[in-house]
Amino acid sequence: MESATFLAGQFLLAMPGIGDPRFDQAVIAICAHDKEGAMGIDIGAAFDGLTLHDMLRQVDIDPGVAPDAPVYRGGPVETRRGFVLHSRDWGGADTIDVAGRWALSATLDALRAIAEGRGPARWLVALGYAGWGPGQLDGEMTRHGWFNTPADDALLFDASADERWERAFAAAGINPRLLAGEAGTA
Repeated sequence: MESATFLAGQFLLAMPGIGDPRFDQAVIAICAHDKEGAMGIDIGAAFDGLTLHDMLRQVDIDPGVAPDAPVYRGGPVETRRGFVLHSRDWGGADTIDVAGRWALSATLDALRAIAEGRGPARWLVALGYAGWGPGQLDGEMTRHGWFNTPADDALLFDASADERWERAFAAAGINPRLLAGEAGTA
């Protein structure tokens, strides 16, 4: 099945009652979506008790000038693998462009650059990612569970994790407290 929609550079919001607690109030920044599948970073929840400085020390990088920022629960796939979602003003050997909106890097070079003050101007760090096989996300989009909305850099880089989900729905003109937890039939 060829992908019907291409959501890279957009947000994917978990609807109430999605049925998977790993995605409760998820705000996923979609980084790739094509006929091969989809991949995104969940920016809707940060780890309790884990900060960027903790993570840098765990990989033997001096935190240097990096602010001690939250580390996000990027998703249930490869939860020990780190990702840096960032502005397009910096790039490394593995950096991919995300629909001309932001960039994604997955090597220690990005973390070193941030710690040394020569990295991207705007960034967030996550462990793990959300992934879908070919056509899987397209199928899920036809059922109750996900809502896509245009991405907003201020929401991505400036909002706290606990306010992103509600603010993303509000930006689309939707009050999420009025959403039903399950789909009906007519």
